[in-house]
Amino acid sequence: MTEEVKAGEPPTHPAVSVVGPGDGETIVLGTTHMRVLEDGSHTGHRLAIAESVLAPRTQGPPQHRHAEHDEGFYILSGTVRFTVGEQDYDAAAGTLVMVPPGTPHTFANLTDQPAVMLSTFTPDLYVQYFRDLQEVLAGGRSLTPQANIDAMSRYATEPATDFA
Repeated sequence: MTEEVKAGEPPTHPAVSVVGPGDGETIVLGTTHMRVLEDGSHTGHRLAIAESVLAPRTQGPPQHRHAEHDEGFYILSGTVRFTVGEQDYDAAAGTLVMVPPGTPHTFANLTDQPAVMLSTFTPDLYVQYFRDLQEVLAGGRSLTPQANIDAMSRYATEPATDFA
């Protein structure tokens, strides 16, 4: 069934969001390139989705905990090392890693090949964290551990200092 909408009249169903190849917002954080596919604006802020390309030998963020959102990582290519507390997991293509609130975690690409992963954030609040980090770099400032911690704190996230 096709819905016909007359000029000036809103559709009776919510708009479908379609993000094609090469579309979406690009965020560059050093050797990591992120493409925001959904920032929450089409999901009532319940879900955000991003594709990240981690260059070879890319270290991730300091180990941290989110208080208010789940984070999911689906590895599309390459291998990503996830550290959860004191446990390491090497996630190859086809692996899904789900991190619930309160769980200490970080990730890195320790290989000589790029790794690509699809990340989900439920709810969407953490997308703005990545925008904030990009702003730090665009302003000519270094992405110091303290700058990272300051940005995290604005989004109900804290370093997991017991695993530093």
